[in-house]
Amino acid sequence: MTPRENRTGTQFTSDPSSPVWKTDILASVVVFLVALPLCMGIAIASGVPVAAGLVTGIVGGIVVGTLSGAPLQVSGPAAGLTVIIFDLVRQHGLENLGIVVLLAGGLQLLAGVLRLGQWFRAVAPAVIKGMLAGIGVLIFASQFHVMVDDSPQGSGLKNLLTIPRAIAKGLPWPTLHPREERVFRTQHLKELGVLHAEQIALREEVGEVVPELAFTQVEDGQIDPAQLRITAAGFQQLIPRQENINKELDRLSQELEEWEVTHGESQEAKRVHEAVLVARKANDTALADLRKNRVLNVRNSQEVAARSILRLEQSVTNHAWAAKLGILTILIILAWNAIAKLKLVPAPLLAISIATALAASLQLPVLYVEVPDQLLESLHMPSVTFLKNADIPAILAAAGVIALVASAETLLCAVAVDQMAVGVRTDFNKELRAQGVGNMVCGMLGALPMTGVIVRSAANVQAGARTRWSAVLHGVWLLVFIVGLTFVLRLIPTAALAAMLVHVGYKLVNPAGVKKLAQYGKGEVVVYFATVTTIVCFDLLSGVIVGILISALKLLKNLSYLEANVTMQSDGSAILNLHGAATFLRLPILAAELEKVPDGTDLHVQFDQLTFIDHACLELLQNWSKQHQTTGGLLVVEWEQLRARYTSPLYK
Repeated sequence: MTPRENRTGTQFTSDPSSPVWKTDILASVVVFLVALPLCMGIAIASGVPVAAGLVTGIVGGIVVGTLSGAPLQVSGPAAGLTVIIFDLVRQHGLENLGIVVLLAGGLQLLAGVLRLGQWFRAVAPAVIKGMLAGIGVLIFASQFHVMVDDSPQGSGLKNLLTIPRAIAKGLPWPTLHPREERVFRTQHLKELGVLHAEQIALREEVGEVVPELAFTQVEDGQIDPAQLRITAAGFQQLIPRQENINKELDRLSQELEEWEVTHGESQEAKRVHEAVLVARKANDTALADLRKNRVLNVRNSQEVAARSILRLEQSVTNHAWAAKLGILTILIILAWNAIAKLKLVPAPLLAISIATALAASLQLPVLYVEVPDQLLESLHMPSVTFLKNADIPAILAAAGVIALVASAETLLCAVAVDQMAVGVRTDFNKELRAQGVGNMVCGMLGALPMTGVIVRSAANVQAGARTRWSAVLHGVWLLVFIVGLTFVLRLIPTAALAAMLVHVGYKLVNPAGVKKLAQYGKGEVVVYFATVTTIVCFDLLSGVIVGILISALKLLKNLSYLEANVTMQSDGSAILNLHGAATFLRLPILAAELEKVPDGTDLHVQFDQLTFIDHACLELLQNWSKQHQTTGGLLVVEWEQLRARYTSPLYK
């Protein structure tokens, strides 16, 4: 192996004789270009503002890159946590995301201090592969709908079953309407996108005033509704913002209706008209609930208002054009990845750049990334007030799940990086501590949680990174982008980012990996599919637990396999052959064979093929020996050798 090769034979793109800073700067730019679209796409798929993903990428580079125990690993928001975060935000609100991530980081830091890094790797490969595949299926299914400018259907199974409906929306070949119409619709879609982002931000602030738990406590009779109305006095300061949203919505909807009337009645015009009526009514109700302090209604009316604006966007958008942009994005990614010599420019960045340029030049009426004027203002930093109203057990459980999954994914990624890069050895406990610090910082900023990410890490190694500074610098480039070039984000079609994640989801499923698992037995395949199915039908935690339980049962079965055969010899003696593991689970088999030995017979025990014997079986042999001696027989066995070779030190 030459100095320029890694263990897999992949050639680095940089010359090891060149100065370290040159190769690291080049690698950092490559990683930045890979990370940028992924940070945005994962944020959108997680149901959080784009800024939450970008900030996590920055922290993963600058903070974790500096402290990392795996210097060539690159950290950032990961597709593997998308499903968990989406459910967390839906159930507990964006305002509680920061505290959950903060607690998860604290758990990781504690685990690193206690030197538990290696234990996070003690999970069966079939469970890990099944977990990633299950997440891949969920990402693929949800983002398939987003790729045609539609909304995910709520659950993984629903998203999967309704893919044909999404295909039907995107299947027709789109008509290129006159440019004037395309410009009109595109402009209004972008304005509706900003309005939708503002309505979501307002909904989250309502949640901060009166959290979900307070409503549950009212329903359970734990607190008086009158107390809730006093708490909700903070709604009054939100009324002007809702009035501004309603005013802008009225203007946009009136312009849309006038356009449709001017350009003739059609099915499309009817859909827009119906969506306009629903959106106006929903937002009027939201405003009325705020003005009249209808505490028990306001949270729901805010949610309905946000959904109604989204439906209005979807009635104006052209699903067929969105689908074609998505397909184009995937085709470019596949084609670019097939051209090995041109990988210096990352395929996702190239694909999204081309899709963005096409959408901008043609002014295509599709949904675009929603970004407020002040990007960082969309973040929700945690507040101590959450302690008064948050569902603490649920918050702690969510933090534990994120810490477990993020740690496992990070350390498995570190193992892969060790295999790719020459001379790199990960300090797992140090890496776990760095991840903990990074996630605590992300939690304090209200950003997404992070893990070590194999896509970015592989790009880092293949680009010739030689020190941790390539990871650190990629975070610096992200910071420069988020500060000075946020206007670029509004030009990106949502369908293109969703298409990139559809491809990521498919790669996570990795059908070829099932064949490799099958080489280790059908049991591994059963664990894999059980994990995937449970994740898709129920949730991630249930899937991982099911996978671990089936793995344990499979292990128990393997450990409990025992063949015991008594054969009679011509001289009147008998031989007991033991093959496998003699545990209490197979004690009846051993006892049944011993009963076949005639009284007064000398029994010789052959245990060369025995892998393990536990106390129960050893005691059975000893008791049987005593009883057999009373009949004139003898049990011939090397007791000390049996104890020394096949029992634990504690038993000896």
